[in-house]
Amino acid sequence: MHYIILTALLLLLAWAPSLWVQHVLRRHGAERADLPGTGAELARHLIERLELDGVTVERTDTGRDHYDPTTRTVRLGAAHHDGRSLAAVAVATHEIGHAIQFARNEPVSRLRSRWLPLANTLKRAGILLLAALPVVAIVVAPAAMVGVVALSLVLQLAGALAYLIVLPEEWDASFGKAMPILAAGEYVAEDDLPAVRGVLKAAAWTYFAGALADLVNIGRWALILRR
Repeated sequence: MHYIILTALLLLLAWAPSLWVQHVLRRHGAERADLPGTGAELARHLIERLELDGVTVERTDTGRDHYDPTTRTVRLGAAHHDGRSLAAVAVATHEIGHAIQFARNEPVSRLRSRWLPLANTLKRAGILLLAALPVVAIVVAPAAMVGVVALSLVLQLAGALAYLIVLPEEWDASFGKAMPILAAGEYVAEDDLPAVRGVLKAAAWTYFAGALADLVNIGRWALILRR
């Protein structure tokens, strides 16, 4: 019974931040006729206004909203690309914040290019190692299986921690870049700034929420293996 309760608590801890992010985006995702444009239209306007030459905007139907520095592309999901909502405006400006970081070659912009590829590699290696356990069991002694599983968990843990390293970059994109742009009053009313601030906070914590889910999942595996 204690194991079931602990597992349930871990799962709640894992998904609560992600559910909060989605709740905030849905809460402020209603269409607003009083806004001057969609998320994509605002993003393109800011690219021109801030002279971010070479940066483009496109709609993506897979994955999260993001800025791809390799192609200099702001990618927005349908709701934020085509939507005329506070969530769309805030998320689009957040991603433009990343474009600004890279255009200025700011030190914070190097966190993603340096650590995210490593995080993805470590995470994939750990997952593949765990998935290969049935095959590994054939070629190694049973006692060595514990070491293989431990190595898998360590790799996944290192990958999750690497995701946390990019949090300063995300926070700067929201509150060092996007919030000053939106607080100037040209794109959203002053009364909407608290809601915009909430969306920007959710956007900044998206990677953290994913990393926390990975960490808790690793903890769940550790509990299973201790039984």
